[in-house]
Formats: sequence, C-alpha cells, structure tokens
Amino acid sequence: MPDHSSAQDMPIFSREQPSINEKAFSGRDSTEAAYIQLRKAIVRCEIPSGMQLSQRELSELLGVGRTPLREALRMLQHEGLVEAEPNHRIRVADLSIPDLEQLYATRITLEALAIRLTVPVLQRDGLQMLEFCLTQMARLPTSEEYERWEIPHRCFHMGLVSNAGARIVTLIAQLSDHAERYRRFYSTEAPRVHERGMREHQAIADACIARDPDLAAERLARHYSSIALGIIAVLAPEYDPVMVRTALHSVIQGRSDGKNGAQNAK
Repeated sequence: MPDHSSAQDMPIFSREQPSINEKAFSGRDSTEAAYIQLRKAIVRCEIPSGMQLSQRELSELLGVGRTPLREALRMLQHEGLVEAEPNHRIRVADLSIPDLEQLYATRITLEALAIRLTVPVLQRDGLQMLEFCLTQMARLPTSEEYERWEIPHRCFHMGLVSNAGARIVTLIAQLSDHAERYRRFYSTEAPRVHERGMREHQAIADACIARDPDLAAERLARHYSSIALGIIAVLAPEYDPVMVRTALHSVIQGRSDGKNGAQNAK
C-alpha cells in the first residue's frame, strides 16, 4: 500500500494553487492553514500512505515558512497521521491492519457509549435530521459520488452521538477523520458495500426512533465491525481481529446485561 513518490507529483500541491502566503496568512495562522491543508489531503488519500514528504518541498509548494510548517507537521505527528524519519523527512503513516483494528475497536467502544447517552434525549428535529441524511445518502449510490456521499454520511454519524458531551464528540470526530482513509478503501473496493451499508444505517436509525439506546449501540457496533472485518478479509484474511471481536462482544454483552437487569427489577 505505501507509495514513496515525491510531494511534487501530488495534485493537492500543484504550483498553480494559491500559496498560504498569497492568502495573507502569517505566524500561527500559517501553521493552522498548513495543518488543515495537509491533514485534509492525508485523510482523503490525496497524499498516499507511505509517501515521504520533504520539508523543503512542502515549504515551497505550500508557500509557508519552515518554522510554521514544522509545527503543522508536529501536530499531524501527534495525531498519528505522519511519522518522522532519521533523515529529517516526514512520511505519511501507512495504512495497516493493526492500526485499522485499534481504530475501529476504539470507535465501537466509545461510540456505543455516546449513542447510549444521545438516544434518550434526541429531539424530533434530531431524528428528522437522521432520516434526511439517510435520504441524501441513498441518492448517491456509486463510488464515483463518494465525496458528496460522505457529507450526509458524516452528518448522520455525528447526529447519533451529538449529546454525549463536547470532549467525547470531539474525540469521535477525530477518530472518524482517521477512519476515512480506510472507509474510502472499503467504499470503493468491497462489493455491494453501499446496499449493505444503507441497510445497516437504516437499522441504526430505526433503533434511535424506537428510543432503544442499547439496540442502537449494538447495531452501530455491528456496523463498524462489518467495515473492519470486511477490509481485513480483503487485505489480510489470515489475520485474527481479536480486538474488534472483543469490543463488539462487550457492547452486545452490555445490552444483554441491561435486559437482565430490567427483568430482575420487575
């Protein structure tokens, strides 16, 4: 999966694009602008995994000084999106099965909690927004329309966890960004993924409408598990995804324990 081509070969860094300096950014603003542009290119796979990034080339192509660029790269390194190499070059982090598994096991665990907190307090407009997002997603069924599809898709998933608290929601959004590199692969490589995904999304929404937070959590966890396991089946069929299976089991067990507790209370 790694691609070690030059940064100058990537469309995102075309010299025909306005540089950050030309947009009158300076100081902290230029750091933030470089960070946003590079981060967006990485999570959208416009800069492929494994690609080496020369700080000199990036400084010239982005039109930003070396100091704010280094700070932007440190921010990306802190997120795990780039890795430093001994020769002072930066490399985009590889897509890897262990990283995929950790990412989706974390999402299953955290978002199961978040949806359980959100569903009981979802208002009518929140439920209507989920249905609206599903309608928009259904109108964009092909992989060629992925960019447009991702907008309502992201809105749908963030709506499921919107009342979990600012810190949790922020972390979920970051994890979703990191998952996009894998999500794009899954959406374009796995057969019939759109139809299966729409069924899973609708099932999650139905549980929310029914005001059943435990069922919604289980369906969301199964949805994420199917994505992770689907990618693993394509790239590393011999790999044993213990972490994903354990996270899913914990969510399902939590629902079972909740049911037993309710029955005992009666």
